Amino acid sequence: MEFFTLLLSSLIGLISPLGIVSDRVAESTLRKQFVSVEDLQVRIDNAPTYQLVQGRIDRLRLVGRGLVPQKEIRIDTLELETDPIALQGLRLKVAKPLQAGIRMILKEEDINRALESPKIATQLQNLVRRNQRYTFLSPRIALKRDRVRVQATLQEQGYPDQLAIVAEAKPEVIAGRTLQLQNLQVTANGQAAPAPVVQALTETIANRFDLRSLEKSGITARVLAFNVQPTHLEISTFVQLRPTSRK
Repeated sequence: MEFFTLLLSSLIGLISPLGIVSDRVAESTLRKQFVSVEDLQVRIDNAPTYQLVQGRIDRLRLVGRGLVPQKEIRIDTLELETDPIALQGLRLKVAKPLQAGIRMILKEEDINRALESPKIATQLQNLVRRNQRYTFLSPRIALKRDRVRVQATLQEQGYPDQLAIVAEAKPEVIAGRTLQLQNLQVTANGQAAPAPVVQALTETIANRFDLRSLEKSGITARVLAFNVQPTHLEISTFVQLRPTSRK
């Protein structure tokens, strides 16, 4: 979500009275937010010139393919469309909430490549170590229809033995903001994990992936659709950046 916040902030700069309004220049500017881009198209819908001078546009649309915001992290498809945007004065400050709909497709192979990146590995490590001191090794994900299967190896610090962990569940977004794992099944070296362990993992995921935590930063985000297909994930979200009182 941090990446999308930065992207939306860049969009604000594009329609600043001192900024740019050309589709081509907007596209060139947004490309700089990525390590690499296979295809990117930006369209700023027509609006009277006086509105552009005042820092207002009717709508901005972005369609991208093969976007790499960080090394080893690839977004197969990204579509973004804003509601009307208005800025206050000459500052990069929205006069009213900036709202956008975002649709994203992540391929299975890209997710697995991202799991190997140092940043994602660190986040996973922190998640595992919340309750126990384990090293999280070689995570892999397999997508099925409506279900996700994760395999990894856990090794407790100070002990040579390793546990081959397999977890499978149906991910479901509750109230558009909390990720829950329905019918979670976990095995360790082929043996079913105890029910308290499964329950603790379910609660940890739900607490970790709760979009309400963004609201204190002036961001409202809701997941409108979360579809798991055999080759990819498709996620549609609504994001709102609220004006701040800071000068």
